[in-house]
Amino acid sequence: MIKRAVFPGSFDPITRGHENIIRRALPLFDEIIVAIGLNIEKKNYFDLNDRIRWIQTVFADCPQIKVDSYSGLTVDYCRDVSASFILRGLRTSADFEFERTVGQVNKKLYPDIETVFLLTTPDYTSINSSIVRDVYKNGGDVSIFIPDAVKLPVTGKNK
Repeated sequence: MIKRAVFPGSFDPITRGHENIIRRALPLFDEIIVAIGLNIEKKNYFDLNDRIRWIQTVFADCPQIKVDSYSGLTVDYCRDVSASFILRGLRTSADFEFERTVGQVNKKLYPDIETVFLLTTPDYTSINSSIVRDVYKNGGDVSIFIPDAVKLPVTGKNK
């Protein structure tokens, strides 16, 4: 049986922290699906097609990484793609408390799923997509926070 994991998120945009978690998880799984969750309650800043392209570019050297998007419950998506694992990164104790609760609910909804947590490397603990977006929107240089392969569009404040 293939050890398939889903790494769900908005990836709006993908960060060096996301990349680090995914690359460190590669030895654990036969396949990792980076799954962009579409949430009608959440307004994304970057276009879905751009986010897919950026992730594909970042992991072009990793054939065991797939990129997809989905809507609805993550556990339903995992069931649809025959994934037995959900991969999550933990930056802080607050992340742990939130992710533990979600993981326990997911286990109730889909008993065959296991959630695997990887601790963020200390260099990336302070990075999240919301902060990157805020720096970007205000004309700051986000290159230290995003993978080298990601080229964000230049806006009026970023020129």
